[in-house]
Amino acid sequence: MEALLQPLQPLFVAAFTLWGSPVTWLEIVAFVLAVWMVVANIRVNPIAWPLAIVSSLLYLALFANSKLYGESALQLVFSVVAGWGWWQWLRGTTTDGSVLKVRSLSARGRWLMLGIFAIAWPVVGMFLKRHTNTDVPWWDAFPTAGSLIGQWLLGRKYVENWPTWVVVNVVSVGLFVYKGLWLTTLLYGVFIVMSFIGWRAWQRLAAQP
Repeated sequence: MEALLQPLQPLFVAAFTLWGSPVTWLEIVAFVLAVWMVVANIRVNPIAWPLAIVSSLLYLALFANSKLYGESALQLVFSVVAGWGWWQWLRGTTTDGSVLKVRSLSARGRWLMLGIFAIAWPVVGMFLKRHTNTDVPWWDAFPTAGSLIGQWLLGRKYVENWPTWVVVNVVSVGLFVYKGLWLTTLLYGVFIVMSFIGWRAWQRLAAQP
């Protein structure tokens, strides 16, 4: 992993110190792109997806450097899924062949998502515990599993992606505080607020005929 991160070392230079921890240029660039991405998501603007690809790859490097391997691997998945989401927003259709639009899950769909999460969280946690040197396998696994579900819901324009992100971001804030990633902690705090804004905005869109 050190060899893969080596070309990015100039970006790991500290731009300033926040609450005793260095904030790198890489974290600053990733922060700006991620905020721009969520604003675009709220507005249902497809530019969100290429922004997601770039910011995810930057966070992959940042999290790997902090030994948050679940979060790091998740960013790689995000960058791949973002390509799929981009296609969905540009060309996706519903089961009846109509153009993909903002809508809500059925009650059955919500229970299905909860069931998938209940399986994915312990599976990811066990994998991280056995195969990495992370010191927070279960804590790291929670937002990893939840984010995969949130990303799928977002790509298919389901309103429920937003409450999913609220939960994921709350847990992530605690995780990043523990790791001393203060700018990223601030970012995810902003994400919590933006997730509520997106939730409300998409509920209005889903209610439109």
